Amino acid sequence: MRTYNACMHIEIDGSEQPSVNAATRAFIDAHLGDDVRDVALHVKRDAGVDVPFALDQIAGRHIARTKLPQWAANDGIIYPPHVPMEQCSSQPAAELKARLAAELIEGSAHPTSLVDLTGGFGVDFSFMARVFDEATYVERQRPLCALSAHNLRALGVANAHVVCGDGVSYLHTMAPATLIYLDPARRDAHGARTVAIADCTPDVLALRDELLGKAPFVVIKLSPMLDWRKTIDDFGGTVSRLYIVAVANECKEILVVLTRETTARPRIICVNNDTRLEFTAGDDERPRIALTEALHHARFLYEPNAAIMKGGAFATLQKRWDALQIGANSHLFVSEQWIDGFPGRAFAIDDIGTMGKKDVKRMLGGVRKANVAVRNVPLTAAQLAKKLKLADGGDVYVFATTAADGRHILIRAHKP
Repeated sequence: MRTYNACMHIEIDGSEQPSVNAATRAFIDAHLGDDVRDVALHVKRDAGVDVPFALDQIAGRHIARTKLPQWAANDGIIYPPHVPMEQCSSQPAAELKARLAAELIEGSAHPTSLVDLTGGFGVDFSFMARVFDEATYVERQRPLCALSAHNLRALGVANAHVVCGDGVSYLHTMAPATLIYLDPARRDAHGARTVAIADCTPDVLALRDELLGKAPFVVIKLSPMLDWRKTIDDFGGTVSRLYIVAVANECKEILVVLTRETTARPRIICVNNDTRLEFTAGDDERPRIALTEALHHARFLYEPNAAIMKGGAFATLQKRWDALQIGANSHLFVSEQWIDGFPGRAFAIDDIGTMGKKDVKRMLGGVRKANVAVRNVPLTAAQLAKKLKLADGGDVYVFATTAADGRHILIRAHKP
């Protein structure tokens, strides 16, 4: 083990990496397909079995099957307790970061290097590191460092260097790198969730100039709750790209790419799994709105995915997919002809009417269950379902929104 005396950073070597005895491994293998809660209730404290560790591995593998399938397929991976598993990136989000890193460093004439100053469980790092000639993972929690060192070896990431130490201290003394990555902690000292960039740890706004002094590219993962326009303003012209990242139609994170060159109008990229929609910040175009009469001819209804909803990329959406927005703030779209490949949910329209009793009876007579959604109406989905006397579920979809003329309307639809 080597010690870096200037900042007391410690490199993790093989002797500190976690090991699993034969009895514990056999117990894990025997219960991988079982419900971890049931295992915990009925487990016998057998000699030689590290039960708490085994339960973490069984639960971790269950989560990884859907969240990190590449890791779940690797028997050598060791999983942390529940909270780091819930908070870590999913495989689609980590793969996106690796593709982004590859784009940024493409054509580099010199050996490339990555420094992750907030290593955590190491999921993002494990995918990004493969793009670079060398990669350094920095994490102040020693157990996570040891765990990541083990997992990186199991994954075959041979160019990784694991350092146990404070990321900000490491930044002060590190050699220049090609790209620095950070995922600031979004919880305060009391464990409460934070959203504002300055309230996260470390404060990347305060470190902006130092980060860019050490690397031409800085990629920062931030809360999906942030206003992306304010985020760009907060970084004072250094944002060249901003990614709004959704996985399975759930907004997961905002990624900002900082560069040394001032950018007045950065690119905004809305990503949901394999779909991607780009536009330039500051575009003032507004989407085309469907006239009320046009709704009578509409046959298909579309709801953009969560990343596009967050980005507000509705005019850009219409340039690629010829659909009309129902109302100024409805963010629901209609068309007469089926639009293949629309980035979001698509439905066939069965009926459109008002929220008056006569129309409701005509449209929903005999319907007892439906999937209810609201857009730009003064009711929650639960309130509307109660008003319409509808239980949740089934094959019927009911959307309530406001048309261009200000009327509240109902749309009954089904999945085609």
